[in-house]
Amino acid sequence: MAGQSNAAPVIIKRKKKVIGGGHHGGAWKVAYADFVTAMMAFFMLMWLLNATTEKQRKGIADYFNPTIPINRVSGGGDGAFGGESVMSENTLAQNGTGAAAGKPTEDRQARGDSETAERARAAEEERLAEVEKSLLARSGESMTMQRLLRHVVTRVTDEGLVIELFDLEDAPLFEVDQATPTQTLRDLSSVLADVLLATRNQIAIGGYVRSYPLMMMNNPVWTLSAERAQAGRKLLGDEGVPDARFARVTGFADRKPLTPDPSVIRNNRLEVILLRTDR
Repeated sequence: MAGQSNAAPVIIKRKKKVIGGGHHGGAWKVAYADFVTAMMAFFMLMWLLNATTEKQRKGIADYFNPTIPINRVSGGGDGAFGGESVMSENTLAQNGTGAAAGKPTEDRQARGDSETAERARAAEEERLAEVEKSLLARSGESMTMQRLLRHVVTRVTDEGLVIELFDLEDAPLFEVDQATPTQTLRDLSSVLADVLLATRNQIAIGGYVRSYPLMMMNNPVWTLSAERAQAGRKLLGDEGVPDARFARVTGFADRKPLTPDPSVIRNNRLEVILLRTDR
């Protein structure tokens, strides 16, 4: 019995047989997925930078960085004064409707108010239309005036009121191939000056002539058109139009014909433009 009590204990080990690689956790898969997503986003960004223009990139940036105005005025305030103060002319930003409307100066006034610009444009259109109506209404004064205004065509453009004086077959405005005004143009200048003196707009004069044969050694179109434009300016000046009102006097040669045949006498003309004041 004593021999048996001193015997070493029997330890039984049971080994678990593992088939395959076993389970090592899934954290690495999440990390790998994040890495792949980040790389895809990176390459998408590189592609966008290469495939878009600067304007498109700015639009994308503005989409992710929106700005929400609090108030219409640049001050952004919502109090009784709408963001303005007694010193707003000196402190507020000079864009949009930022400057106060109290006493704005030429260099400190607000810019970019589309409504104000639209109203100014409409007012200028109305003024030019009144000048046009005043000129054309003179045709009913007498037969002489009616014959004179046969030479006149008017139109309102983005540049201003264009008053076109042109040659007729039986009544040219200048002596043939010269810059000497005829009596017809002198009478027209007197009528036109009366209308122009009722305005303050700047004036531009353009001279145009018909085309001459290409075989001419000295083609006079440039010189003749410029001299006729200067002659028109001088006639208006003699009728009392101040020299300071002339913004430009230009000779356009035969570069802008009005007829399919550029050699037709109808292309001999002067354009007197009453320039807009809202530009």
